[in-house]
Amino acid sequence: MLSGTALSEQVQKSSDSSAPLQHVQAGIRTPYRNRHSSTMGFTSRLLSAALLAGAWLAAPAAAQNSTYYNPILPGWHSDPSCINVNNTFYCVTSTFISFPGLPIYASKDLINWKLISHVWNRESQLPGYSHATNGQQEGMFAATIRHNKGLFYVICEYLGAGRTPGVLFQTADPYTESTWTNAALFPAPKIDPDLFWDDDGKVYMATQGIQLEQMTDTSTARMGTSNVTIWTGTGGVWPEGPHIYKKDGWYYLLIAEGGTGTDHAVTMARAKSVSGPYTAYARNPVLTNRKTQEYFQTVGHGDLFQDANKNWWSVALATRSGAQYKSYPMGRETVLVPVTWPAGEYPIFAPVRGRMSGWPLPAADRDLPGDGPFNGDPDVYDFPVGKPIPRNLVYWRVPRANVFSVTDKGLTVVPGRNALDGAAGGTSNRHISFIGRRQTDSLFTFSVDLSLAPSGNNQEAGVVAFLTQQANIQLGVVQLNGQLSLRFKTTASGSQAKTQAVPAAWAGKPIRLQVQMASATTYTLSAMLAADVSSKIVMGTASAELLSGGSGSFVGTLIGVYATCNGAGSGSDCPTGTPSAYFNRWRYTGAGQYISATETVPAVVDIKKSEV
Repeated sequence: MLSGTALSEQVQKSSDSSAPLQHVQAGIRTPYRNRHSSTMGFTSRLLSAALLAGAWLAAPAAAQNSTYYNPILPGWHSDPSCINVNNTFYCVTSTFISFPGLPIYASKDLINWKLISHVWNRESQLPGYSHATNGQQEGMFAATIRHNKGLFYVICEYLGAGRTPGVLFQTADPYTESTWTNAALFPAPKIDPDLFWDDDGKVYMATQGIQLEQMTDTSTARMGTSNVTIWTGTGGVWPEGPHIYKKDGWYYLLIAEGGTGTDHAVTMARAKSVSGPYTAYARNPVLTNRKTQEYFQTVGHGDLFQDANKNWWSVALATRSGAQYKSYPMGRETVLVPVTWPAGEYPIFAPVRGRMSGWPLPAADRDLPGDGPFNGDPDVYDFPVGKPIPRNLVYWRVPRANVFSVTDKGLTVVPGRNALDGAAGGTSNRHISFIGRRQTDSLFTFSVDLSLAPSGNNQEAGVVAFLTQQANIQLGVVQLNGQLSLRFKTTASGSQAKTQAVPAAWAGKPIRLQVQMASATTYTLSAMLAADVSSKIVMGTASAELLSGGSGSFVGTLIGVYATCNGAGSGSDCPTGTPSAYFNRWRYTGAGQYISATETVPAVVDIKKSEV
């Protein structure tokens, strides 16, 4: 898809983070990048970064300087870990209760990221765990990806289901989901495990705490007999997310501390032995935006890797909330910063900003194997028979068998007894018929055509902006007292549902439901006759603050569809004969990304392939 044409800095300024939707010229664009050869411009940017970071030294030649925009993985992509294998970069991010879990993204240029597989893609890899998990933010916590002797490893801890095992997955081919092994289980003393291969071939796992333990067999995840605390950080709460690197005869330990809120930070220590003693860097933290007014907050949980030119980079998580930290529906996203690492010294990180300047980026290149979408691409899904459900669509826990399928009527969803908030007359709240994709843009439009023929009251299907089962915004088509109606509702405290009869002219015809953000702070949900968009009815608006933090402080908003009979039936099943919901013409198109409180850049979009 990529033409190699550089994206000009089409930055739209706004005074209130409520910029209107931008119209992007047709054609393929290189996302969020521009090349500059101005020595003066580079010098001013470098000086600013140095002043803000403490010092970012030994910068690349000005003629090769690259400018790009954060986040590089917009939308819910928390706790990133990345590696470079044969000049292709691979990243994994945390997914908690959603399934499939632990997405692997690949990129040749650090900007275009293709979803090539999910590590946890089969119930059989970890049988029984998902269905036994109740908490909204339990599941697969922060993972680490590493590569050794031709094998890719992803190590993680599964928290929930009454158990807290460490899980280790392996593959020689991350582009093929079926090759990811079943989880090798091991006792996990804490979350956020790291894998480190020392020069002598020994393998170590570091975890929250910061505890170190030898792994004696990576094929079975067999651990040693004891673990030792090697560092406790600089005094911030929750020292976690450790990664160990060996460079210039030193073992460098990078961790996150301060919690994953506005005090989040990356700190470092080093030692001459992998087991310590570790001495903290005198200029910690090495990366943070705490106690600033920056748009990007909660910066932390980093990882380090090199490109083909041996330049260092760091990924980390960040939240586009501003210092107010109230509205951030996409949750924690992945950002990229250039790093200078002088021999024998600590690395020096550029500060996280929306517009970044640093090392030359690899040439723009989308030539990657696999059939998954790039993270910034629009959804244009018509669900032809014989094709799988698109890879970027996820569920809330492993779905029950046969609930979601592609038939000659489109994406077919069997209604669940539980509503999205889990209420179903006291039965388990763990099964909901929901499927969605990450919200990946500050400004966007999502729409889908629904065909539903209820046979009884309270049978419902619709669209939703979904953070958790306790935080979501819904627009459904539902039968109430024998009347087919539109119903808008939120999970906000004290909120009231708004209902309206479906117009008589719409009877028996597909209804198009839409979720839109024309500003970064408000969701607007609308309905219209699929064959007549002029019939649009705006059913309600809701603040993005409803989907920011709270019950979903670790996760981010998903945009998708649901079907439910709202408590009728028994167990998790609706009454026999309850009709399925059929969804067609699934469209998601980004319209803009905020890189500061007052600036947007165009979304990555080929307008010729986008329909809303």
